[in-house]
Amino acid sequence: MRRLYEFVFLFKEYLVVGVLLAVSVTLLALNDDSQIRTIRSVAVVSVGMLQDALGIIPNYFDLRRENQVLRELNLTLADEVNRLREARLENLRLRQLLGLKERGEFGFVAANVIGKNLQLLRNTVTLDAGDRNGLRADMPIVTENGLAGKIVATSGRFAVAQILYNKDIRVSAKIERSRVDGIIRWEGGSALALQDVAKTLDVQAGDVVITSEYSSFFPPGIRIGVVSSARGAEGSLFQSVEVRPAVDFSRLEEVFVITSMPDSERIALEHRTRE
Repeated sequence: MRRLYEFVFLFKEYLVVGVLLAVSVTLLALNDDSQIRTIRSVAVVSVGMLQDALGIIPNYFDLRRENQVLRELNLTLADEVNRLREARLENLRLRQLLGLKERGEFGFVAANVIGKNLQLLRNTVTLDAGDRNGLRADMPIVTENGLAGKIVATSGRFAVAQILYNKDIRVSAKIERSRVDGIIRWEGGSALALQDVAKTLDVQAGDVVITSEYSSFFPPGIRIGVVSSARGAEGSLFQSVEVRPAVDFSRLEEVFVITSMPDSERIALEHRTRE
């Protein structure tokens, strides 16, 4: 009790001020006079403005951390956009190939190009799929842009394919617009040659060249390229037709192997009739 008395005596001024302040606030709250209401309104507005002003201070110090979080989020979103873009491009390639699949009952095996030989007359690519994936010699390889070549050798896990830039490959082809037939060959350089096209036949620059139904190995309707020039060869009955390939072999990274085998009965019959 004595300690309480000493405490009250020591802080009597503060206690008196506190009691008077409490009584004043109580009287102000209970008083309904217009002047008192005005004072209360001004006090409430002043306290609110003070709180808003003081509220800016901690937010200011948090801006740097918030900015760092937003930057990290931006990097994450940018990475996600890049992955979605790659997925979209892959989806577009697959959908374009599905258009080919709808025209014939073909299966497809995806493969990556793990080796290239583009400096010789017999240019080839090596694929990371082979016998275990159902690949066999003479199966065509394509990309989303068109025909790339055909497989010539396989092992358990790998395959080697001739590309169109190979002097040993031949493809039965036709002009999509005029249905003029010919044989695609490579004679060196950056263009293919559409051979056995008579001077009288309708071939023009810009014509699309596709595989024809006369091929024993390649399904019909696969895009090969576009005619870049067509002119009559001097002293010959045939035209000199150059074709720009649809596939950019210098950028070839992925291919699809069409898992269709040549009709052995047809090949045997045609071979027998040539003997």
